[in-house]
Formats: sequence, C-alpha cells, structure tokens
Amino acid sequence: MKVRTRSALVGALLLAASLLSSTASAGEKTAPRHLDVALTKVAEAESPTAGTAGPDGTVWIAERAGTVRVLDDGGLGEPVIDITGETTQDGERGLLGLAFDPDRTHLYLSFTDLRGASRLDEFAVVDGQVRKGSRRTVLTQEQPFANHNGGAVAFGPDGMLYLALGDGGSANDPHDNGQNLDTLLGKILRIDPAKGDPYAVPADNPFVGEPGVRPEIWAYGLRNPWRFSFDAARGDLLIGDVGQNRREEIDRAPAGSGGGENYGWSRMEGTLPVAGEEPADHVPPVFEYDRSSSRCSVTGGYVYRGKALPHLRGRYVFSDYCEGDIRALRMRNGEVTGETNLGVDGGRVVSFAEDVARELYVLALGGGVYRLDPAARLRSR
Repeated sequence: MKVRTRSALVGALLLAASLLSSTASAGEKTAPRHLDVALTKVAEAESPTAGTAGPDGTVWIAERAGTVRVLDDGGLGEPVIDITGETTQDGERGLLGLAFDPDRTHLYLSFTDLRGASRLDEFAVVDGQVRKGSRRTVLTQEQPFANHNGGAVAFGPDGMLYLALGDGGSANDPHDNGQNLDTLLGKILRIDPAKGDPYAVPADNPFVGEPGVRPEIWAYGLRNPWRFSFDAARGDLLIGDVGQNRREEIDRAPAGSGGGENYGWSRMEGTLPVAGEEPADHVPPVFEYDRSSSRCSVTGGYVYRGKALPHLRGRYVFSDYCEGDIRALRMRNGEVTGETNLGVDGGRVVSFAEDVARELYVLALGGGVYRLDPAARLRSR
C-alpha cells in the first residue's frame, strides 16, 4: 500500500474553517459512473492536518498537536518527530504542514510556536530516518492573531520551497497585509533553503531588488491559503484560499508565470468587491463558490495524476471542511469547464496528500486517513 467553522473556530471543531477558513453549479451529488470512486480508510490519526510522500513509498502524516507519523504497509507507526512541547493548539494553530525536498533527504515542518509565531524548521533524513541533532529553523514570522496562519509548504517543480502564510488573522484583514508587499503575511513565499543562512532568495523571484518589498514574495493578495499544490504533470500552481463571508475560491498560476500574481484580497473576495477598488493587476479565481449553511471553507487539493482512477486524471480534486464531499473540477487550457461531486463524504476534510505514485489521500480532522480508490475495487471484495 502506498499509502466540516467559518472564519473563526467554535472550540475544537473550528480548527479548519479559518485553519482552512466559482460561482458554478453545485455539481451532481452522485458522480457519473465513469468517475465512480470510494474512500478506503487506511489509518486513524490524531487530528491529522497534512501529509506528504516520503521515502520508500511511505506517506508522512502531520498531526496538529505536533507529531509526525509514517504510513506504510504496516499502517501508521509511532511518532518519528514530536514537537508537542513547542507548539500551541489555541485558535487555528498547531503543526500545519510538512514537505520533503525533491530527494527526500530533508523534511520541513510548518507550525506555530508557543508564542503563536509561524515557523519553518528543517530536519535531515537519512535512509528514511530523522537524524537527531539536525534540526534548524529556516524562517520565523510573527502572527498578530491566532487565525489565518496558512501553513502549507511544498517544493515546486523548480526545486524551490514554497510556503503559504495567511493575512495575520482577525477579520477583513485589519492591517491590510494582503496588499502590503512589505510583509510576508497574506502571501506565498518562494525560497531556497539549501543555500544561504538560513535561506537564500532565488534571484528570479518577481520582486527581487524592488525597494520596500520583501523579496521572498512569490504571490500576494491572499486571505488564508490553507492548502496549495502543484500539478505534477503541468507545473501549474493551484491555491485553495479560504473566504471571509461570501466566497470560497481556488486560484491558479500557470507554470512559467514568473510569479507576482495579485489575487485581490482584501480588496476582493473572489470576484466580489470588499473594500476600495479592484486592483488593476487582480488575477480572479479560476473557480469560486458561495458560502452556505453546508459549505464554508475550501480545502484545496491536487490535480489527480495517479493511475488507479484513469478517468479522474487531470481533474482538480478538492473539498470543503463543512460539507465534506469530495469534488472534482474539469479543466481545459487553465479554465474550469465543469464541476462534479464524486459522491463520497470525507467528513471534516482538512487536507489532501499525494503519495509517490500520485494517488490521493484524504485527511479528516476527526482522525480518518483515507485513500481515493475505484469503487469497483471495494465491490469486488
């Protein structure tokens, strides 16, 4: 085996809406037969928040309290990293993301420390084992509030590390961080942790050399980009950005864009004006949907590039923390041409993970770790 909250959480259940917290058709409740899928439960974790492909076909799972566990043929093992004494779970905080570098010799954890600041730490991994004493802090960013931390981290097809940070929290971006290029908040960053001390800024980042602008910034105008991913085949960047009151959105940057995209927050919420004028360089979402009693917080996923579900290949798979249904967007030339409800409910979906074979896993905050499988496989058992 290869292995439901709105902007603020109501107690523990509210982790993901802002943790997480276009207009298109709601899609079919039951998927067309050729997209018949099922969720296979492969493990039970403690409030899993993120997952990533690890060495030797494993999937490494981050748990909110601060532990990392490895999923392999034998199931979910004991923690291989435990930083529970160094992070806090108040508000929307905790261990929020993890990623391996391309050769899987370094693991990066994105979490909030005891002061509530966002941190990115690196661990060396040798032969699938975390090397003791190798830990170092790569980046720290102060957070003014306990929500909208973002926290997703991933390596792009260019080998650079990308990190998502929310706008700093509260509501309606009171510090205007989304449009302020002198802060890392409300941005996706692009850095090279293999160079520099503690990291290097790639020379081709879009704002390098501009006075008063943080050179780490790759994209801006984001509220809470809780989950983002790269299309493994095309290299496109897709971002699930959690909305304020009216819209949830999925943003896109095509491969080779060069970065610098402004996704509009807090002037815009999706394609809806919020405050002031629409920025001249606003990049509207590729897809958006209205908030409702059942849908409140987008959970960004992946463009499916596995082999087990060939008719799903090339579709962007995502969910909503409150609704839990797994949905897929059909895309052509960077535009969404249709939405389908795959007819399976993952519960309080906070994240997706992709294994080395590009098969997809669904993580529910309640603990379930599921693999997306052909429904026929289950019927034949």
